[in-house]
Amino acid sequence: MPIGVVHLDDHLAAGLSDRAHIDLRDYRDVSGNYDAVISVEMIEAIGFAAWPDYFRTLERLLTPNGKLVIQAITMPHARMLATRNTHTWIQKYIFPGGLLPSAKAILEITENQTGLRPADTFSLRDDYAETLRLWRERFLQRRKTLAHIGFDEVFARMWELYLAHAEAGFRSGYLNVFQWTFVNKAGQ
Repeated sequence: MPIGVVHLDDHLAAGLSDRAHIDLRDYRDVSGNYDAVISVEMIEAIGFAAWPDYFRTLERLLTPNGKLVIQAITMPHARMLATRNTHTWIQKYIFPGGLLPSAKAILEITENQTGLRPADTFSLRDDYAETLRLWRERFLQRRKTLAHIGFDEVFARMWELYLAHAEAGFRSGYLNVFQWTFVNKAGQ
């Protein structure tokens, strides 16, 4: 489960990207201290029980005042609580072992179990709905090639349903996708 870890020089500024180091690694296998850590849609894949350790690990990797940026697809809190111990169709066929968090769960875990404090939040919901529409459109355009690469009609229908389902979730406002910036206030 890779995350991108960027170790920035104290004076990194625009145009100095040659001074940044990027690793794509499982968050549990990363050591050291970083000025910034970016994690894109990782939290959805690790399951509810791992969320506190995930955030404590990211906090441990950051220097004081270091920044964490996460992108996470979210669902309403009540629905997350209702489905966290079930085996939904998406959990079984699309993202085994995964669970979409709620924004409330993310903020509660970071507030109560870490020194990470939110500094900024940005929603990509409308853009993500359009992205899913485009993915589905392109998938359908290339659907005939699936059999040639080993995927059957059941797979094709399932993936088309998932993409349409997800798009509808974002368009209706049931699903959202946020980019959060957190600042590590631990040890201060």
